[in-house]
Amino acid sequence: MLQYTYLLINFFTVIICFVFSFHPKIQFNRHFRAFFLAAFLVGSIFVLWDAWFTGMGVWWFNEKYVLGVKILELPIEEIMFFVCIPFACVFTYYGLDKFFRLDWKPFPEKIFVVLSIILALCIAMYNEDKIYTFITFLTTGLSMFVLYFILKARWIGKASFIYLILMPGFIGVNGILTGTGLESPIVNYNPNDFMGIRFLTIPLEDTVYGYEMILWNLYLFQKFKKDEQQD
Repeated sequence: MLQYTYLLINFFTVIICFVFSFHPKIQFNRHFRAFFLAAFLVGSIFVLWDAWFTGMGVWWFNEKYVLGVKILELPIEEIMFFVCIPFACVFTYYGLDKFFRLDWKPFPEKIFVVLSIILALCIAMYNEDKIYTFITFLTTGLSMFVLYFILKARWIGKASFIYLILMPGFIGVNGILTGTGLESPIVNYNPNDFMGIRFLTIPLEDTVYGYEMILWNLYLFQKFKKDEQQD
């Protein structure tokens, strides 16, 4: 039964959101194509990143909690993670944005983005010897710069607030993956490759890694959704 643990985590992460996607007042199902196209493109990059780090021993997976089916030396459940987590997050963003006005005023949002970029890049430079910390904070800072200043994404403040709302769920899911409530973690980390700052069992880098992934999923989802509406 233990080998279904990671699979069940993915299932319970996504099932409620999936069911409510068909609710007549939400109708997220109308945008499944936009979501899955976005998730495929973003997920492809993150899967390669994941496979690279796995190959380097930055992290590894406890075989007793997975089915044993692998792609690029990653458990199939890890591949599914890059669909299930974005689905829950994008669905939540879509639903909250549909019913509530959560937009930030331009100036506070710009200040937030600029300070976040500076902080991320400073942390990256300070921890250049720790590859998970360095790559995660560096790419997140660069992603925020590209999204806000080049691609003109004016929803990063709103997305960040919704990500904060989702944090209890993130802590629950990632907490189990990193060992909360289990005899041993599903995902293990080389202590030499990250800062060692954890919330419960969750490395701080995981929250930033997830944040960057969701930002790109949201950007591409909204782009493809807009393209659908123009067809």
